Amino acid sequence: MRPVRTAFAGALLGTLVLAGCGQSGTTATPTSAPAPATTSAPASASADFPVTIEAGNGKVTLTKKPERIVSLSATHTETLFAIGAGPQVVAVDSQSNYPAEAPKTDLSGFKPNVEAIVAQKPDLVIVSDDLDKVVAELGKLNVPVLHQPAATKIDEAYEEITELGAATGHKAKAEEVVSGMKAAMDKLAAEAPKDKKLSYYHELDQTPYAATSQTFIGQIYAMFGLTNIADKAPEAAGGYPKLSAEFVAQSDPDLIFLADVKCCQQSKETLAKRPGWANLSAIKNDRVIQLDDDIASRWGPRIVQLAETIGAAVKSGAS
Repeated sequence: MRPVRTAFAGALLGTLVLAGCGQSGTTATPTSAPAPATTSAPASASADFPVTIEAGNGKVTLTKKPERIVSLSATHTETLFAIGAGPQVVAVDSQSNYPAEAPKTDLSGFKPNVEAIVAQKPDLVIVSDDLDKVVAELGKLNVPVLHQPAATKIDEAYEEITELGAATGHKAKAEEVVSGMKAAMDKLAAEAPKDKKLSYYHELDQTPYAATSQTFIGQIYAMFGLTNIADKAPEAAGGYPKLSAEFVAQSDPDLIFLADVKCCQQSKETLAKRPGWANLSAIKNDRVIQLDDDIASRWGPRIVQLAETIGAAVKSGAS
């Protein structure tokens, strides 16, 4: 069984992103896996079914192609539409704001309401968090659930996309998406100038919390040969250290990436007002990059867009 993974934004930041960023939940709570979920076999099943997925909640067996999918994860909603399973999705959680055609509801992945979920008559529910033991509760009602926790490595993101493809009857398209992502990421990494030894700071919120190289997001930055100032922060072992304004000022990163733009209206101008930050190299040289909060917090197909933004910033910073 694939182990339940801790979310890449951590338990702490699962609360922070709710402040208004429209992001998916990112806390994964290890639980004992319930019995494998199954659906009743139809008279004529697809050639790709039955299929068994090694999910965070153990082996989940689907005997037919699901036609009524409920997604309680913004990341997985994006993936479902990217792999061609969008027409099968009947409801998504309130944080699933992409793509625009996703059937957004007031369902919550943070405070899952089993009764409201079941009212959608799903034949598959997909979650990234097992909050309030929703997996087991739905299991008691014989509702198949895939628990696909937040990826901690890029390869895990690819793996989950492939698994969702198999679970929804879109295996070939999912493999095509993953292949395209890998090719694009490899190309971006190969094109990045790595001889300048640029340093960077990735801000999760204005507290400020940052992400180290050990995190999912940190691994994407590492592809471009960047040095993460947060790696040397006190108490960085958890992956998401709370930095002091003084620490950032002393580190003086070449590049600053802001993932708290939508939620917290952060910009080069707001950073310059922080004590000791006005003379930071990144601010003086206009190398503060405003990211899309959602793209920077999810681990689905749009990580390529994030990598493109980082790659462009690295090229600019190295020039």
